[in-house]
Amino acid sequence: MNKKIFSYLGIVLLIFIIHSCSSHPEEALLDRYFNAMSFNDLNTLSTMAIEPADFEFDSWEIVNVSEEYTEAFTLPEMDRKEKELKKKVDDSTINTLNKRDEMDVAKFEMEKRRTRANINKFNEAEAEYNEMYKAHKELQKEYNETEAAAEKEEKIALFSLGGDFPRIRMFEGDVHTKEVDIKVKRNGDEANYRIYMRQYELTDPENNITHTGRWIILRFENID
Repeated sequence: MNKKIFSYLGIVLLIFIIHSCSSHPEEALLDRYFNAMSFNDLNTLSTMAIEPADFEFDSWEIVNVSEEYTEAFTLPEMDRKEKELKKKVDDSTINTLNKRDEMDVAKFEMEKRRTRANINKFNEAEAEYNEMYKAHKELQKEYNETEAAAEKEEKIALFSLGGDFPRIRMFEGDVHTKEVDIKVKRNGDEANYRIYMRQYELTDPENNITHTGRWIILRFENID
């Protein structure tokens, strides 16, 4: 009978531990993080945070944990937009270069024979080229920003999943986020930080396998 009771209590305790860890992942993650920080273990810190923070402290405590938010994984959409913009940039590059050639020809004709017609033709070609070049630069900027954002999101997702997934830009699923406010004490002084955390739960539609990532730290923000 005693063995049965102990077995039952052991199962209850195990369920409680699992439930506690799953209900408050920020506590377990931050415990490990600050433990590594206390040993100045930068390698371990880099396995838990995209932008690791490293500072001296005597103690720390969680002050507030925000509500957990869930949003759709947007990397596939970002990837589609990146490819569309790349095609537009390539087309714009060709058109802009062609327009510059037209302007150069008009300039050559104007310098060779400075008639009113040639001057007007050059001025018109120059204005069209400048307008097209400006639009091309804006399009190139939008593409660069979109490309950088997609690469960043891919990096964060892979960091949470903890593996190499070449098809991740085709995955579907949810992104969970929360913010944790902490108070850190050092030599009698206090500092307050907001920690941004994220977790990915994604499915590969090709084989219908779901990959549940771990909670990770994106960054620390001083909110004093």
